[in-house]
Amino acid sequence: MNARVFAAAVAEPETQGDRSRRARWTLLALAAGLLAVAVLSLGQGALPVPPDRIVGILASAVGLGDAARFNHFEMHVVLHLRLPRLLLAMLVGSALAVSGAALQGLFRNPLADPGLVGVSAGAALGAVTVIVLGATWLHGMTAWLGIYTLPIAAFIGGLAATLLVYRLAQQGGYTPVATLLLAGIAINAVAGAGTGLLTFIADDQQLRSLTFWTMGSLGGASWSNLAAAAPLILLPMLALPVLAMAMNAFLLGESVAQHLGVRVEHIKILVVTLTAMAVGAAVAVSGIIGFVGLVVPHLLRLWMGPDHRYLLPGSALLGAFLLLLADLLARNVVAPAELPIGLITALVGGPFFLALLLRRRGMYS
Repeated sequence: MNARVFAAAVAEPETQGDRSRRARWTLLALAAGLLAVAVLSLGQGALPVPPDRIVGILASAVGLGDAARFNHFEMHVVLHLRLPRLLLAMLVGSALAVSGAALQGLFRNPLADPGLVGVSAGAALGAVTVIVLGATWLHGMTAWLGIYTLPIAAFIGGLAATLLVYRLAQQGGYTPVATLLLAGIAINAVAGAGTGLLTFIADDQQLRSLTFWTMGSLGGASWSNLAAAAPLILLPMLALPVLAMAMNAFLLGESVAQHLGVRVEHIKILVVTLTAMAVGAAVAVSGIIGFVGLVVPHLLRLWMGPDHRYLLPGSALLGAFLLLLADLLARNVVAPAELPIGLITALVGGPFFLALLLRRRGMYS
């Protein structure tokens, strides 16, 4: 079935053209806003750098300018401290938002997010296992995998949790959404207990690391961390939009999607695996950052409609924008100290979630 038929199925015919135009303009506005916040993020901090010098430093780094006219310390701050942090914030924000959009479309539930089906809890358990046991029981693995140990462990944990949830919920070749969500709650509880046990046996240094990590932070951003996480995030980011038409069909119900030729169970496994990969890598390098996967897709769905052809790239742009803005606030609000970025997203996402619940209650009262 072609794209126009699917698009018409998820939007009213008289508003489809308006929504498509609005979506395209929204994507352009988000891209422009993301570029502006990126330049602002590179320039703000203990060492302010004007935008023209930022452009010059970036150009000289790729051989398009004279690096000698820039201060060495200024170049180091921009290229080796702020730039990897900026790119990591964009990757993590995009991964969480796109994963949330994909899961909400799959479950046909605007309140779904990566934490609901065990992705975040399983990824956290995998990462905490490496942090606490990496120097002892898992020394051989950490020596072999090097910088990739943490993101791979988080991916394995997230994937194992979500596949276990999927297997528990599967009934007669089908996977009822309600059963899937209930299984996710149970696995979240088990994974949380495992994380708590590892936290209990951690030493003082590991406890300090875990405390800051569980609140979410991009303070440890480096080119090596970026290189470890980027492949595991970029692959799902590129693959999920390919499934946009199938996810549009899911909005009509699984039985209708199957009649339209969508391989329902195959798409479910694929979406869950890809979101586990993206969220696992994001959790490994940034810790637990909540509400991005919930808030971003819901805002865009209200504004642009549910068409995943626009919703997924829009979520990537808005997720990157919001997390980059949150990181900018985290670095500057209490400078020279730094707030955990997860606290900022919780302060914004918590009230939004409550407002969403009150709005839905008002619709059914």
